[in-house]
Amino acid sequence: MAGEVVLLNFWPSLFGLRVRIALAEKGIKYESKEEDLSNKSPLLLEMNPIIKQIPVLIHNGKPVCESLIIVQYIDEVWNDKSPLLPSDPYQRAQARFWADFVDKKVYVASRKVWRPKREEQEEGKKEFLETLKTMEGELGDKPYFGGETFGYVDISLIPFYSWFHAYKVLDNINMEAECPKIIAWAKRCMQKEAVAKTFPDPKKVYEFVAQTRKKYVSA
Repeated sequence: MAGEVVLLNFWPSLFGLRVRIALAEKGIKYESKEEDLSNKSPLLLEMNPIIKQIPVLIHNGKPVCESLIIVQYIDEVWNDKSPLLPSDPYQRAQARFWADFVDKKVYVASRKVWRPKREEQEEGKKEFLETLKTMEGELGDKPYFGGETFGYVDISLIPFYSWFHAYKVLDNINMEAECPKIIAWAKRCMQKEAVAKTFPDPKKVYEFVAQTRKKYVSA
């Protein structure tokens, strides 16, 4: 089952970080290949010819694409280690629902914060915070989204925490005040070695986001 594992990644990617955390949580050794997304490698174009995006997990020469699908694949292949998805079918379906919510609502709303016009930015910030508050409602008083153990939904959302410093500096979003439960949960996740050792430096992420936004807004 182990075999050769290669990850095509881009260091600040929220989606790539999901895969790196899942691999670390399972204790899987792999080779990471950094991609230049403005000049995509022949390997990336060969392994993901349809979408042409990272992350791509290459396991024994076979590619698996899309971060949530990759995390599920990792959980199914390396099933002798602590599970990321619940064993109960209903709970597993719920976990997939909330991970999908993160992609379709949280991430989409976070992108709207980048809008060029001030009023669009403010609407984006409002929508982004609303989606996080929805996640707070689902979290409730549980330590993790799945209950007592760190798992699939946590992995889907925790990468956003690496961008919170950038949101605070660039957009004046006080996450601690707006979403205290999410912050407490994120700090709990950061105590896990698999998360802490894979997380990028928030200041480095801020510099990347600031430079990227200049291009985005002027485009």
